[in-house]
Amino acid sequence: MVEQPANVDAAVNTPVVVDSNDDGTVAQELELEHMRSTLEEAIVETHSTPLENRPRLPRIALSKRNRAVVRALNPMLVTYLEASRDLCETDSIPFGAALAVCRIIGAKVSTAGHATGHSSAIPAWRRRIEERIAKARALIGRLICFRSGNNRPRIVRTVRMAFAGTNVSLSQPDITQKLTERIDDLKQRIAAWGKRIRRYTERSTRFNQNRLFQSDQKRLYESLERPMVSGTGPAPNQADTVAFWRGLWSEPVNHSEGLWTEVVASQCAGITPMDPVIITPDDVAEAVRRAPNWKSPGLDGLHHYWLKGFMVCHSVLARQFQEALNQKSLPSLFTTGITHLVPKDQDDGKQIPTAMKVTDRRIFFTLEADNDLKTKKECFGVAKVERYISV
Repeated sequence: MVEQPANVDAAVNTPVVVDSNDDGTVAQELELEHMRSTLEEAIVETHSTPLENRPRLPRIALSKRNRAVVRALNPMLVTYLEASRDLCETDSIPFGAALAVCRIIGAKVSTAGHATGHSSAIPAWRRRIEERIAKARALIGRLICFRSGNNRPRIVRTVRMAFAGTNVSLSQPDITQKLTERIDDLKQRIAAWGKRIRRYTERSTRFNQNRLFQSDQKRLYESLERPMVSGTGPAPNQADTVAFWRGLWSEPVNHSEGLWTEVVASQCAGITPMDPVIITPDDVAEAVRRAPNWKSPGLDGLHHYWLKGFMVCHSVLARQFQEALNQKSLPSLFTTGITHLVPKDQDDGKQIPTAMKVTDRRIFFTLEADNDLKTKKECFGVAKVERYISV
């Protein structure tokens, strides 16, 4: 790990020349070698990992140290990008570099993939308060039993402990009144503890929602919508749900073309075709610049922030986008998405599908909109869109 920001900043602009008499230069070279080895390991790991099994990249702080690490890794990607043959390989390179940055700076990376479940553990503060409430209720029950005439040794021993240190004797005449006062006091304590739990829970919910909004807006909106759309009955069968939606999305459909399509085609025959679209690295850089840094990524798990930091990817992306446009075909990376089905009812058809797209695909269609491409249907009409159904 990088311990000193000064070493990282100096390593960014330091040539690879080692002077055995200069300890500072040797330390900087060791930092660079550590970065190179971490980068190579992360890229090799990413190449062999399916999209849906990639680790979840965290949101990192935009500090000088972290920016310096990104700038240091940026020129190291040239070798890997030159060997990239298609968009699928190119997409894995910045992800591997982002994974390397997280490991270098010590950021926590989830290894559970994109299906991150919410923890059901009860906070320690709530457990402590609930234990107090449970003990107080048990004590109230024994005090009521003693007041009703139950003089078993265990009950008497508990009552003595309840009045310990109060100079109250169980044989005094007004013991019934003392018992009633003690019971009322415990009930008020229970009510106060219950209000404390509600107050702490509301504060914790607000805090977690604010933090989740900054890191993953998609999960926040899911958590807000799920209680409103979820039914009270049992959850739908997963196999039946997958079969239902796969029947709608995966079965081929023959569409009947009406006569009006021929009329429209004849009317458009005289329209002058648009000029060929040329996608340049500047176009990619501008599309990336306007994209939000930490918007929820698609199936590839890559945030826009990393495409902004690894600028050497822009020229390769522009060239491969142009090739895909000229060849009128898209790789499987662009035609594969993930759809989360939020149960609305036990009926398989009553699901709310939420689709996610790959980050590079978002950038490509941003370029498409900027250039006002009219050949969208011609280019992508033959592409079969696949979805991973997640329930």
